[in-house]
Amino acid sequence: MEKMRGLSQLFMTIFLHNFSTFMVIPAITDVTMAAICPGMDECSLAIYLSGFQQAIVGLGSLVMMPLIGNLSDKYGRKALLTIPLVFTIIPLAILAYSRSRNFFYLYYVFRTLTAIFCEGSVHCLALAYVADNVPAGRRASAFGILSGIGSAAFVCGNLSTRFLSTPSTFQVATAVAVVALAYMRFFLPDSVVVGDDDPLTAPIVSKGMPDGACPDDDSANKAHAFKKTPSLGDTVALLRSSLTFLQAAIVAFFGNLADVGLHASMMYYLKAQFHFNKNQFADLMVISGIAGTISQLLIMPLLAPVIGEARLLSIALFFNCVHMILYSVAWAAWVPYAAAMFSVLFVFAHPCMRTIVSKQVGSCDQGKAQGCISGICQLANVVSPLVFSPLTALFLSDSAPFHFPGFSIMCVGFASMIAFIQSVMMRVAPPISDGRVSNCHTLA
Repeated sequence: MEKMRGLSQLFMTIFLHNFSTFMVIPAITDVTMAAICPGMDECSLAIYLSGFQQAIVGLGSLVMMPLIGNLSDKYGRKALLTIPLVFTIIPLAILAYSRSRNFFYLYYVFRTLTAIFCEGSVHCLALAYVADNVPAGRRASAFGILSGIGSAAFVCGNLSTRFLSTPSTFQVATAVAVVALAYMRFFLPDSVVVGDDDPLTAPIVSKGMPDGACPDDDSANKAHAFKKTPSLGDTVALLRSSLTFLQAAIVAFFGNLADVGLHASMMYYLKAQFHFNKNQFADLMVISGIAGTISQLLIMPLLAPVIGEARLLSIALFFNCVHMILYSVAWAAWVPYAAAMFSVLFVFAHPCMRTIVSKQVGSCDQGKAQGCISGICQLANVVSPLVFSPLTALFLSDSAPFHFPGFSIMCVGFASMIAFIQSVMMRVAPPISDGRVSNCHTLA
């Protein structure tokens, strides 16, 4: 518990950042539709633009995520966190000023460019920060708490949106994003690597190395490819280094493929099918967020030590499939609300998978490992809109080959099923101790 209290500044930074980004999600669909297709509930152009943006962001992030993870191993987590927190402010400020068509397209361009660096990087760096400061045996609980903080921000952000006008939503989001940046720069200490040899006495704040980085001498640079700019060969070598790591990467790809496909399709589907607006979207997300927060803060820390991260991951992915299928066959407006309650059963899939990955590498390589998985997730972000956006637009239009508006979400459920099957086949290898690989404190 002492280590968790030592991470409080990180948790507050993540809460503020996620609050600012999540609170605009219920409003962005209405803003997009009003700017591109005013007065309409169905708009294929809006779906295609959203899908194109996700593909471009995913393609850029595929390159950036491993690079960010590697650089954070060398220069420290805090230095790298500063960049996405700054970039997050720019697109929010544009829509806070105006949501007219011209400003929407300006937002669209800046959001696409900045998200290449921001999308997933804050979470990736936060995971590496936690791994630096929490020994392997306690990381499942720590990752669960980190995700629970994100879910709590999700709830608070969407609840705020429910009672704010659209202009006020973007103005508040911009202000909170600025506060997140200022708080991080002033209060967040940089991390140090905590070895499992002395998990109780290692300090949470770096004293000998103010940048919180691994040693940067010539021998360390020769001994570790992680200090270099990553190549495709480095990523392939990392994937081949452990069967468990490779299986976790496959789960990450198909799980993220499904999640991105659902989020890209769901709001346009609900708007066309049940005429949902900002308030209904916010209600839906608040229900999902509350269930997820309870699960990650209370249920996961209790279950993970008992049944293990691998089994918990399989359980979560199974219920994720069920939840997606419920969305796809929704016959009444209350069904999506019921489906959202399944968050209590599947939301801990991501922290479980990240915990498994974290245990497969040594302390100095946490940034690279998490960056590699984030890069694979971003590859799914490229593929998902290319597959599911055309399907969503087709089956919500009058030219659909058969009447099944939720067909694209059903296909998303099949992708999640592949991740579930792979997770069942996973056999987790014993954690790699820092004494066996790249101990940051003993390199000379």
